[in-house]
Amino acid sequence: MRRTKEEAEQTRAAILDAAVDVFSTQGVTRATLEQIAKAANVTRGAVYWHFKNKTDIFMALYDELHKPFIQELVDGLEKSYDDPLHQLEKVCCDLTIRLEEDPHLQRVLSLFLLKCDYSGSLQICQEKSRIAKEEKQQVLEKFFAKAQAQGTLSADLDPKILTTALNCFFRGIVVEYLENPGEFSLIEMAPKLFGVFFGKWR
Repeated sequence: MRRTKEEAEQTRAAILDAAVDVFSTQGVTRATLEQIAKAANVTRGAVYWHFKNKTDIFMALYDELHKPFIQELVDGLEKSYDDPLHQLEKVCCDLTIRLEEDPHLQRVLSLFLLKCDYSGSLQICQEKSRIAKEEKQQVLEKFFAKAQAQGTLSADLDPKILTTALNCFFRGIVVEYLENPGEFSLIEMAPKLFGVFFGKWR
């Protein structure tokens, strides 16, 4: 039984991995389940066993990308640190460095940030994206509020504004890297870049 479950998980992972390539090369709108099945080296029946349709696959990729990110923020927030701002800086650095170390993550992020227009049936993803963004916003605001409560961040600053600024800064780094991956190393540059951002508030 365990082997069957493991095989099912491996098949699902193979389908998602293949879908990233097919969506990226064909476009999500033009991509077909048959193309995804062929790329994953499975039958269309195997695809339908795991996913209802193409949109379901796309949403699974979205969850694969965003849930671990938000969970890592929540886990960091729940721990006790003398300087929450420093902890948030570390989380941002670690997540950014992971992008350079994980080719699959690069491909998935490129799909969502650079190659998808969320048209047609994918419009449903915009609502899910909005909800995920709000959830992330709330967690990040709590980091800044916690830093203010502990006296490591000025009480005059607005956590909501700081969160928006961090989101823009973070997204800018990711997009710049994905568009020009050979231009610089995130492993080398992420600590310096976030040091500039967070250093301003200390």
